[in-house]
Amino acid sequence: MFIMNLNLKEIMFLAVLIMSLLLLCFFMTKKPSCKVYLLDFACYKPPNSQKCSKEMVMKRATDAGYFSEGTIDFMRKTLERSGLGDSTYLAEIFFEESQQYTPSMKHSRREAEMAIFGSIDMLLAKTGVRSDDIGILIVNCCIYNTMPSLSSIVVNQYKLPENVVSYNLVGMGCSAGLLAIGLAKQLLQVHQNTYALIVSTETITENCYIGEDLSKFIINCLFRIGGAAILLSNRSSDHHNSKYRLLHTVHNNTSRSDRSYNSIYQEEDTAGTVGVTINKYLLTAAIATIEANLTALGYLILPMTEKLLYVVNCIRNLLSGYKIKSYVPNYGKAVNHFLPHVGGKPVLDELQKTLRFSDAVMEASRMTLYRYGNTSSSSIWYELAYVEAQGRVKKGDRVWQMAFGSGFKCSSAIWRAMKTVDYDDKNPWTDEIAGFPVTLDECEPMPVFFEPTKNN
Repeated sequence: MFIMNLNLKEIMFLAVLIMSLLLLCFFMTKKPSCKVYLLDFACYKPPNSQKCSKEMVMKRATDAGYFSEGTIDFMRKTLERSGLGDSTYLAEIFFEESQQYTPSMKHSRREAEMAIFGSIDMLLAKTGVRSDDIGILIVNCCIYNTMPSLSSIVVNQYKLPENVVSYNLVGMGCSAGLLAIGLAKQLLQVHQNTYALIVSTETITENCYIGEDLSKFIINCLFRIGGAAILLSNRSSDHHNSKYRLLHTVHNNTSRSDRSYNSIYQEEDTAGTVGVTINKYLLTAAIATIEANLTALGYLILPMTEKLLYVVNCIRNLLSGYKIKSYVPNYGKAVNHFLPHVGGKPVLDELQKTLRFSDAVMEASRMTLYRYGNTSSSSIWYELAYVEAQGRVKKGDRVWQMAFGSGFKCSSAIWRAMKTVDYDDKNPWTDEIAGFPVTLDECEPMPVFFEPTKNN
């Protein structure tokens, strides 16, 4: 009753007072933590022999003889509206002379090793860090799993120390790369004066779907090969050598919701063929999880003016007898570069609409989707490489990486540039950046004709 009698100025004063008290409590109870730096990162660029146009993909699918005319037509429409260009990369097995698609463990392991070793070799060459100095290793790859694990393969290849703290994350979707960053951040609070190597990749050799369930074909059409290696440090001496400092990580997981949990689901079709189902609830699950992540992140990074406007809007909405349009904070006031995972054109379109970002803000993600396709958890690093190659990262800039995937999960990381990023001949965009950005053709929505599976 007391609040009902307050005018707008009194409500704003009350909101400021409450937020000030909350901030005071936060800073009084916050424990000091080690600073985490990103020395550098490297993205794997496959050889030109593995470049594949959309037309080549369709020819390979047609020649294989696995698919009906209706399925081929669905694939063609999906590819045409996917946002992918004609220079993405596929695994070596897709270029073999045999028309039949017969993947093996050997093919999958080779694909994984090419991306993992290629990115790590480049990273170690760029930083000059010795493998003996790496104390933490985290490798994430969603679907492909082998024994020994991918992390053990890295330990063996680079002869990492016997006491290295190693983790192998599987089945965690396209958000796993930033989940690995969050895990490394926590480990670096405990293990002092060391380096953490994170490797994010995905393989498609054994994950290509060769059935007739249309809900499982998005993976075939959007996903391409890639990988990234990232080197973090908590050494104070690396303050001047690092590219970025990690400011915040925020993670949200809505798997408690059956709709979110089943929106991306690996299962067998009616014929017993394994594939990854993406059902019609994906966008709903994605937006709900992303909004939860935005709320948590906004508390950490938004300027006070934006927080106040949001709080006032919430209070007015609570007190009024009718629905007031929700205030969407201007996240552009808190960051200089926004790099969302290139999950697909529909998700990027919805994200841009929700956050009211311009085409220029979304450029890095759309160009990465066009040039490299969906490389799963490593895509956000190809995006960061893009803005670096364009010469846009200046000292003090804040970079926002966002990744989302099965579960449904969403993670964000905020970095501050420690210096203006200079020319890098090992950047995967360097030799072609003059040709970007390209103008993307307007296209119809993707042909999501499928219904949820019985599991849903």
